[in-house]
Amino acid sequence: MENAISTPKPRVGRVSFLMGMLIGALFTLPLLALLYLADNLLGLPFLPFDVFSFVRDILPGWVLTTGIDSMVAVIRLFGLDTDTTAKIAEQWMAIGMVVAVGAVFGGMAYITMNLVKKQFGMIGLFEGLTLGALMMLIVAGKNVSATADPILSLVWIVGLYALWGLAIAWAYQQLVDIRAREIAPPLEPSTTTLDRRKFLIQVGGATATITAVGAGLGALLRTDVDTSDAFEVDTTGETITSATTTETGSSVFTENLAIPKGTRPEITPLDDHYRIDISAIPPVVDGESYRLKVHGMVTEPLEIKLTDLVENYEPVNQYITLSCISNSIGGDLISTTTWTGIPFRVLMEAWGVDPLAQYAKILGADGFDEWVPLGVARNDDRMMLTYAWDGQPLKQKHGFPLRIYIPDRYGMKQPKWITDIEFVREWGEGYWVRRNWSEQALVQTTSVIDTVAQDEIYTENDVTYVPIGGIAYSGAKGISAVEIKVDDGEWMPAQLRTPLSDTTWVQWRFDWAFTPGQHTFYVRAKERGGKAQIESNAPVRPDGATGLHSRRATLDSPSGA
Repeated sequence: MENAISTPKPRVGRVSFLMGMLIGALFTLPLLALLYLADNLLGLPFLPFDVFSFVRDILPGWVLTTGIDSMVAVIRLFGLDTDTTAKIAEQWMAIGMVVAVGAVFGGMAYITMNLVKKQFGMIGLFEGLTLGALMMLIVAGKNVSATADPILSLVWIVGLYALWGLAIAWAYQQLVDIRAREIAPPLEPSTTTLDRRKFLIQVGGATATITAVGAGLGALLRTDVDTSDAFEVDTTGETITSATTTETGSSVFTENLAIPKGTRPEITPLDDHYRIDISAIPPVVDGESYRLKVHGMVTEPLEIKLTDLVENYEPVNQYITLSCISNSIGGDLISTTTWTGIPFRVLMEAWGVDPLAQYAKILGADGFDEWVPLGVARNDDRMMLTYAWDGQPLKQKHGFPLRIYIPDRYGMKQPKWITDIEFVREWGEGYWVRRNWSEQALVQTTSVIDTVAQDEIYTENDVTYVPIGGIAYSGAKGISAVEIKVDDGEWMPAQLRTPLSDTTWVQWRFDWAFTPGQHTFYVRAKERGGKAQIESNAPVRPDGATGLHSRRATLDSPSGA
């Protein structure tokens, strides 16, 4: 009598969803390498950055801002450069997103193949074309960096994913055959017969090789977009400088105050100027074909060449410090350089802006938008449309061809890569305002201790001093005093170096009478009108961080560290 309970036979000709995810991910890697190579060789789109932009724009504001806060916190924990590290992290997240999508579609394809049990190539091709079509739509709507023909770019995306689909179908057939041999081995086993482990090793090795070669060649071919010859920059125009050269309160402005070593420089090297924006890669805008669209409440719509802006208006130069609203107390998302451009008021007059217009809705090539109050432009000539930094055309990463400067506002209110300006009567929520950041984004006064310069300790009149240095910044409100406190002591005035302008940070110096031991140094600043910076701690979101910066140092002997 046969046993009533029989052991079920293993299924033949099926491959698991998880195996499909693994194969989908493995074959996505060389696809990405080919995309990267084609991007640097032919100007075709690198898909991950467009996927990143797509996901970024559909995420709820609280998810996006929470992610930003978490990223910045981790970066600061490890003491890394915030802007560079954040951008690299964004780019790797973008790549991870595309690999994850490939894995999911690979798993779905294998489920379908398990059900249909035939026409694996057609199923794989259909999956690839479907995924390619979705990616094509994302590229069409979000790409800001490709320079190749748009039609060619879209065909390239779909074609690559068609090959990807055929590849995962081929892998499925190989895995089915291997599974069949495992269930019913041939009468004469062959030493060359593959098992799943060997197959995956071979596939993994092949995809890794293609990925490494493609990525390596892409990296070798990669060059930054050169904007230096877009136009000649006239730096002989008016330069707006500081009017603050006299004693104010208990601090003295000194023209050539010696600044302790370790204090950030008065002018930030251009390549070190911080960059925070919404894209994983900066937009590429062709200067020759570029046209600035001006419309709305103006005499007539205009499309203006970049060279017309540069050549037809008297340039103005300003020393400007710009800070990101995401900059934490003592953070590095703040920089200073020379801006060259045209006062926005002058442009409004030339364009015939209606006196009833209240805002300029400004769009950037990266998809960023912001509503700028025209009351600022009509009353403050420092608000300017900018086309050059440090005497040269804006670099691609810093907003070429145009960006705007609005005094006393954080960078989140100041679009880059400007392509469109519409003058309107009603206000609207800009990109970050829609995501629950500040509507006004007015700069919070802040001060920072950059260094306790132990290697510059000196003795004078039998007293040993330790130079301490840093910066203070209040947007366009100016700084009238900086004060230092050591441990639980009294606040003491620091010396201030005459700032480059009323819109830059102020470098300061304090010589502290040496006392050995571990000490905590605190700094605070006052605006030109005497208002003290906010000492209570507040996070960067939504209105910018507040609180006192401090630095701890251990001083063992007057000879220094």
